[in-house]
Amino acid sequence: MDFSKFPSTAYFQALTRSNFMDYGIKSLLDDCPILSGPAFTVQLAPGDNLMFHAALYQAPKGSVIVADAVDCEFAIAGGNVCAIAQKRGIAGFVIDGVIRDIGEIKEMQFPVFARGVVPVPGKKNFISPLNQPLNCGGANVNAGDIIVADEDGVVVLPADKAQEFYKKAQECTEKELNTTLDDWEVAHRKKIAKLLG
Repeated sequence: MDFSKFPSTAYFQALTRSNFMDYGIKSLLDDCPILSGPAFTVQLAPGDNLMFHAALYQAPKGSVIVADAVDCEFAIAGGNVCAIAQKRGIAGFVIDGVIRDIGEIKEMQFPVFARGVVPVPGKKNFISPLNQPLNCGGANVNAGDIIVADEDGVVVLPADKAQEFYKKAQECTEKELNTTLDDWEVAHRKKIAKLLG
């Protein structure tokens, strides 16, 4: 099932605000394709990126590495890490934190969603288990949850209901494709008039 077939906005039905990450986590690429895949989660310690680098070699092909970096003081990854991830078939990164080497990352067109960039790398001292539940950008993420990220934002689809959300996104998209702007305006005008009383 290709969850990137539909944009993040198509998944809003049947989801709550808590399934969508903070608007500050956005694509660092200028022309962003839709990123999707099962989450491989990484909880970091402040200023430390060891477990993110460990995840690079443990995350399966097609996964999205989702990390809570706790702060934005130190970069948790750079150009070489992104190049290795791309080489290993990792779909992309979603990071509640910052990275560096943005020029290299843009050149290789590796999908990274983060809060921004900073040149200073973190340290590698703190060991913790991977694939544990975490909160990333205000959204709860469990290992295996489906991530869909694009220029509008990042949505987390709980794994046990992902197929259901996919079908609703499909229905939403098909309805929009079969509705002209004139038809939408007529329905919208009626709705607003009714709400205004």
